[in-house]
Amino acid sequence: MQTVLWGLSPLVIEDVVDEGERIVVQARTPQGTVVCPVCGASSGRVHGYHSRTVADVPVDGRRVVVRVWARHLACPTRGRRQTFRGQMPGVLERYQRRTARLTQASQGCGQGVSGPGGITFAGGTRGGPLSPHSPRALPRIPLPTGRTPRVIGVDDFAPRRRHRYATVVIDAEPHERADALPDRTVDTLEARPREHPGVEAAGPA
Repeated sequence: MQTVLWGLSPLVIEDVVDEGERIVVQARTPQGTVVCPVCGASSGRVHGYHSRTVADVPVDGRRVVVRVWARHLACPTRGRRQTFRGQMPGVLERYQRRTARLTQASQGCGQGVSGPGGITFAGGTRGGPLSPHSPRALPRIPLPTGRTPRVIGVDDFAPRRRHRYATVVIDAEPHERADALPDRTVDTLEARPREHPGVEAAGPA
């Protein structure tokens, strides 16, 4: 099990429960000092605890849920009565309901299989219960550099469904995301080839 859950190794795994359709991992953040994100001072003084429940990559086709008991620390700087949550970069990112590696897996599908469709595909085949708003992650996928697409495909997606729509541009030859445009208007799409000359053909992704 340690091999299967290697991506959670910075956490202290306390229990693993097989519930049949899903696997529940009980974990906690490790002891030790943590750097305050505001002042940069290190603190190990615990102010309290909070729990987080996040999804992780599946095991044997079954969902994995990680329940983390995390520390709430007090800033040690004199005059600052502030507290902060100990983060686990590379494992648990702030405000996310998925582990970093599940986010990377869904982004990889989104980049390789025409954006939002790939993220939907990831939710079905990788066992990850992805939110309907997972396409919001598309603009955060690092863009490839140093290549001007010759043939592009375009598709729209909704960072905020029914409120805001955007456009993903796919480099059709390696089938990788080339760009994400802030809306889905014709003017914005037509402006991109002028700003990035070299595109010879375009069509739906």
